[in-house]
Amino acid sequence: MPKLETQFAGRPLIIETGKMARQADGSCTVQFGETTVLCTAVAQDTPTHLPFFPLTVEYRERTYAAGKIPGGFIKREGRPSDKEILSARLLDRPIRPLFPAGFANETQLFVYVISADQENDADVIALTGASLALSMSRIPFAGPVAAVRIGRIQGQWVLNPTFQQLEYSDLELIVAGTDTAITMVEGGALEVAEEDIAEALQVAHRGIRELIGIQRQVLGSIEKPEQ
Repeated sequence: MPKLETQFAGRPLIIETGKMARQADGSCTVQFGETTVLCTAVAQDTPTHLPFFPLTVEYRERTYAAGKIPGGFIKREGRPSDKEILSARLLDRPIRPLFPAGFANETQLFVYVISADQENDADVIALTGASLALSMSRIPFAGPVAAVRIGRIQGQWVLNPTFQQLEYSDLELIVAGTDTAITMVEGGALEVAEEDIAEALQVAHRGIRELIGIQRQVLGSIEKPEQ
């Protein structure tokens, strides 16, 4: 049951495997600050005959993560919110190109926010967990991959800024990539010079490489099943 405790962007980062969702092909929990996500990956043993790669990515922020239950007469969780749908797409885009060409086994990636501290957003740390869950499984995946959110507050670059810090940031980018390249960028900013954007991407990629190095530490202590 490997467990790695370290620091990232000045906050505790704890990754644990083998504790939850043990029937999945790969699973892990990632805690950043007091926000925790459970990431699981499963795939069919046999390929489908579909003319595309049947990958399903689901991201859900459970209300119990904030210590609440849904209000109103119906207490069950409803359909995904816009935030959850956009976060699922955020996970899908950097991951989908890293599966081998012709791989047609139905694959499902589920991410659940099981604890939310109201300070650290779970969407970017979810990609680290999703990448680790895939990398430790028998599913062919050319990872690891990771993502960071970057902001700039009073001229200083901040990785994974808190919700409060983002209110004072003139730039917010979400950057994903491998240890050799950036594969996805999205976000927004006030009027910012082009060289500032380039510098933000460089700082973000250093953070991505750090997260990938942490993933490799965990993978080095796990016996990966045969594909």
